[in-house]
Amino acid sequence: MSIGNSPEDERPFEDVSEEARPSVGRALREARIAAKMTVDDVSTATRVRIAIVHAIEQDDFTPCGGDVYARGHIKTLARAVRLDPAPLLAQYDADHGGRPAPTPAAPLFEAERIRPERRGPNWTAAMVAAIVAVIGFVGFTVVKGGGSGSGTDEVAEGTTPTAGRTASPSAGSKKPAAPKPDPTESAIAAAPQDKVTVRVSAADGRSWVAAKDHNGRLLFDGLLKQGESKTFQDSSKINLVLGDAGAVQLYVNGKKIDDNFQPGAVERLTYTKGDPQIG
Repeated sequence: MSIGNSPEDERPFEDVSEEARPSVGRALREARIAAKMTVDDVSTATRVRIAIVHAIEQDDFTPCGGDVYARGHIKTLARAVRLDPAPLLAQYDADHGGRPAPTPAAPLFEAERIRPERRGPNWTAAMVAAIVAVIGFVGFTVVKGGGSGSGTDEVAEGTTPTAGRTASPSAGSKKPAAPKPDPTESAIAAAPQDKVTVRVSAADGRSWVAAKDHNGRLLFDGLLKQGESKTFQDSSKINLVLGDAGAVQLYVNGKKIDDNFQPGAVERLTYTKGDPQIG
């Protein structure tokens, strides 16, 4: 007879060993072996580096660079070895303090989400502004004497026949301005030459996206739903991480990037000024 202990205290402990519930890394490793795949095979299929695959299978998520990156790698590796990623992600969250909250977008992109309150048009103010603009343009044309080329471009949507006839008498006093090139079909193609402009569009599904500037400042960290897009701009370099690269379409400095990313693949990309190039 034991002293000070009830019979309930002498019951055997419940088995909560690793064999009862494998860790995330062990579950991925066993599934890979069962699928008859090597670490090199998994790395080739997912584009996740071999060193990171080895570390994750040992439950070492430090090389991933953070919980958000770790969750993306777990999801990608699970799909490659034919495992449902949801239970593994839930187990990872439980072991690491819960799912990380999305980081709010940088102030540069607040304008994309904030829209001014829609109000009815003020027709009186619009008419007054239009009359003032026409009078000012006519006066400017008469004083300058023949600014026909540039004046037409500036008021292409708001000019009137009267303004055109007023400028014609002095049209021969100066050489006509060189014709400007036709506007490009894509607005992003007009990106400034001295900066790098990257547009990420979730065309084929949703994807987690993170973007940093050349100083490492986080510009965006969150989920893009299908149909949504984000544009990032920096003076020299944009660093991207795509959680599901196969679901997005990239436009860099006005040019579409056709890299045929695989669905579910995690991609780390760097773009700089000039023609698109992957860093």
